[in-house]
Amino acid sequence: MADLEQYSSSDNASVDSREYSSQDSKLEFSEDEETLITRMYNLVGERWSLIAGRIPGRSAEEIEKYWTSRYSTSEGK
Repeated sequence: MADLEQYSSSDNASVDSREYSSQDSKLEFSEDEETLITRMYNLVGERWSLIAGRIPGRSAEEIEKYWTSRYSTSEGK
């Protein structure tokens, strides 16, 4: 039972560290990913989950954050 608890807590620690490291690099996309995101956005618009489904290892939230940080403009200007 103690082994199970140890495994469980170390498993949680690795998940936490992956979340932390992925937060640091969420907006780092390869050139191929950027091209695909742009092409897909032009085809389907802001359907982030559909776009993310074409890019292994990327979530809809990552795609949306990438897009808005890269291409959003101030509407008031």
